[in-house]
Amino acid sequence: MNTQYEMIIWWSEEDGAFVVEVPELPGCMAHGKTRAAAIKFAEQAIDLWIETARERGRDIPDPKGRLMFA
Repeated sequence: MNTQYEMIIWWSEEDGAFVVEVPELPGCMAHGKTRAAAIKFAEQAIDLWIETARERGRDIPDPKGRLMFA
């Protein structure tokens, strides 16, 4: 499990769930009824994202840690 990627977590009123986005891995997102569940599912999504990228011979970005948004 690779948990070094930054995760952005927010509550989605529309979905009635916490949403987690992993900005360094395009399209990598997860959600859950609790923050803990959303993070757990995001960690699984990261692993699957990386596994799929390896299988397809795609580049896997190195985790940069804290990202800055303006």
